[in-house]
Amino acid sequence: MHVTHLSLADFRSYARVEVPLDPGVTAFVGPNGQGKTNLVEAIGYLATLGSHRVASDAPLVRMGAERAIIRAQVRQGDRQQLVELELNPGKANRARINRSSQVRPRDVLGIVRTVLFAPEDLALVKGDPGERRRFLDEMITARSPRMAGVRSDYDRVLKQRNTLLKTAALARRHGGRTGADLSTLDVWDQHLARAGAELLAQRLDLVAALQPLTDKAYEQLAPGGGPVALEYKSSAPGEAHTREALYEQLTAALAEARKQEIERGVTLVGPHRDDLVLKLGQLPAKGYASHGESWSYALALRLASYDLLRAEGNEPVLVLDDVFAELDTRRRERLAEIVAPGEQVLVTAAVDDDVPDVLTGTRYAVSDGTVERV
Repeated sequence: MHVTHLSLADFRSYARVEVPLDPGVTAFVGPNGQGKTNLVEAIGYLATLGSHRVASDAPLVRMGAERAIIRAQVRQGDRQQLVELELNPGKANRARINRSSQVRPRDVLGIVRTVLFAPEDLALVKGDPGERRRFLDEMITARSPRMAGVRSDYDRVLKQRNTLLKTAALARRHGGRTGADLSTLDVWDQHLARAGAELLAQRLDLVAALQPLTDKAYEQLAPGGGPVALEYKSSAPGEAHTREALYEQLTAALAEARKQEIERGVTLVGPHRDDLVLKLGQLPAKGYASHGESWSYALALRLASYDLLRAEGNEPVLVLDDVFAELDTRRRERLAEIVAPGEQVLVTAAVDDDVPDVLTGTRYAVSDGTVERV
């Protein structure tokens, strides 16, 4: 799969830009702040319905504009599709596929798949659990786009349940009765456990699939520096792996935590409280790995993701956003050699020298909102 054309309107710094794209390596080169990352960010948004740089859509719309348009022509084998997203901060976003009548934005998931390397990836190792949960959830959605609906259902139920618990906690603190407020809590427990079990089952399957691939990738980037291990840490611990068993496990954990949840007014059990523990040797990478080891670990996770998606039959677009400038010469060369054969590799760099020689292909100069082929 590769993107053959990218069109943006009022996205970030671009009033309008049209960028034809080829298979193989394409490098966008130009000084910082000129709009290189904006191009690959747009492609990543089509793949995940989110940005790797900001948490909301508002910064993605050019100052003074009401909405932004991302449109891409995508080829997979002999099939071509045109996918379009209209970003409307504060309102519902809109989507089109092949210029047809509007569809839900999440219906475009799976048409474009990306694996993106960026300086922000260091947070996978050094950051909070939320960074690693996001990594897992974006990957399970890339593998199975229907999981976007499961994630949405889980978030909706969690919000409702938290509202109920908060109301009960406030009533209790002010000497009121909580029984009436909690009359529907059992129902919300069932809904949360059902959606949570589906989400948890997918995460566990993903972690098992990524483990050998991550260890292999880390060895390629830092020979002799491993081994690495991925351990899923659940807020509802147990040995269950099937959806039904996980449902029972979550239901039991919610019942056990109910008193504490009522006191605190928040849901304490579920996938939203879990973490992915990254180990280097016998120690957790967070807090123990050096800067270089942390970078290698983050890159290994992304390479493992790329290998997994490719093995499952739909090779993603590989994006390397200002990554090579962050790496020492050894890691830079090894990473370039690994990714060079990809069907489509998009690279951003401040200067030509940041793009390793092995990554030959199309090159664009990006400056002051213009994108010119050189």
